Amino acid sequence: MTGIEFLASFLTTGELHGLRIGSALAEVDRALRHPFVDVPGEEGAWLRRDYGLVEFAFNPEPNPGPGPGSEWVVATVTVQLHRLASDDDLVRPWARSTGVGFPRYTSWEELRDALSRTHGVPELKVTDQGGFLQYRAASSHVSVIVVDDRDEERGDRVGDGDVWSLDLWLPFQVG
Repeated sequence: MTGIEFLASFLTTGELHGLRIGSALAEVDRALRHPFVDVPGEEGAWLRRDYGLVEFAFNPEPNPGPGPGSEWVVATVTVQLHRLASDDDLVRPWARSTGVGFPRYTSWEELRDALSRTHGVPELKVTDQGGFLQYRAASSHVSVIVVDDRDEERGDRVGDGDVWSLDLWLPFQVG
C-alpha cells in the first residue's frame, strides 16, 4: 500500500491498521510489529508510545472485568510525516513492518487528489493555525495539518503545501 492510500484511508475511517480511539494497548501490540519507545506520564496518568513515524497516546481506562487495575487505551494517534524529511531511516523499516511505503514529502495536493478517488470521504473544515492550515474531519476525528508558509522550502524540513501530520483525536464528550 502506498503512503497516500494509507493516509486517505486513515482520514476517511479514523482507523490505522484496524486501530482506533479506545483500542487496547494489547491490540496495538498485535497490529504493529515495529520498534518503539514508551514514555510514561507522571503517576501513570498517561502513556506515549513513539514508533518514529507514528505516535500513540494512551489513557488508563478502568478494567470492566474481574481483576484489579486498568488498561491502557488509545486516546490519540499522530502520523508524524514531517519527520520523514530529515530522517531517511524511518521509511524502510516502517515499510518492512507494516507494508506501507512513504515518500520523503507528502503534499496536501497529492493527498487531496487521492481523497477525490476515495469513497466516503468526510467533510473537512479548514482553520488557520498560524503558519499551518488544519483540515478537520469531524466524522472520523482526524485532522490534517498542512504547512502554510510561502517561505518554507523543502529540504530537511517539509515545505509550503506539505502535510506536517495527521492526528486522530478523542472526541470531546460532555457529561
